Amino acid sequence: MRRMRPWIAAIALIVAWPALAADAGERRFITSGMSEGEVLMKIGKPDAQSEDSGGGAKVAVKRWIYLPAPGDSQTMTTIVIKNGRVEEVNRKVTQ
Repeated sequence: MRRMRPWIAAIALIVAWPALAADAGERRFITSGMSEGEVLMKIGKPDAQSEDSGGGAKVAVKRWIYLPAPGDSQTMTTIVIKNGRVEEVNRKVTQ
C-alpha cells in the first residue's frame, strides 16, 4: 500500500478544517474579548453577517448571526465584533 504524501494530508486538513471546527455546541462558550479568528476556529463562519461602517464611523462594527443548528438547536446567537474583538454576545431561545 502506498503511503499518503504529507502535502496531500495537509491540503485535506485545510479543506476539512471549517467542517471540523464548526461545532454549534461551542457557541455558548464565546465570550467578550475573543478575537474574530478564535470565534471562526471555534464555531465556524456565521449564517448571516452585517457590517456598520457608515456615517463617518472610524471603526466598523460587525454582527455575526448563527441560526439554530444541531448541537444548539433552539438558540440564535448574535455576536457583535468591534476592532477585531468580540464586544457582545446575545443568545436568544427560539421556538
